[in-house]
Amino acid sequence: MYSERLLDHFQNPRNAGSLGGSAIVVEVENPACGDILRLEARVEDGRIAEIRYKVRGCTASIAAGSALTGLVLGRDAAGLRQLRAADIEDEVGGLIPESKHAAVLCLDGARALAGRIGQ
Repeated sequence: MYSERLLDHFQNPRNAGSLGGSAIVVEVENPACGDILRLEARVEDGRIAEIRYKVRGCTASIAAGSALTGLVLGRDAAGLRQLRAADIEDEVGGLIPESKHAAVLCLDGARALAGRIGQ
């Protein structure tokens, strides 16, 4: 059902937790399923230098959040806006139709983060 990469991100999440301090914080929710993604990022020179995440949701959302953190490191706001849901799906080795909402949740988080960089 789930790919090996998705299960690896779920069982060994990257960049989970909080940064605290002066981190930019965004939180997005999927109203259809109730999953919530919180991203905390430290930005240097307009680029994401460090990021942490927390998810309250399903296996796919937890794994996709982990994958997202690797995809956004080093990106500026324009780079965050260029991400596609398919990029997140690819990073976890694909998502079954019932789990595609996880990639959309992460994409919403990346876009929210892009909106906060430089403020």
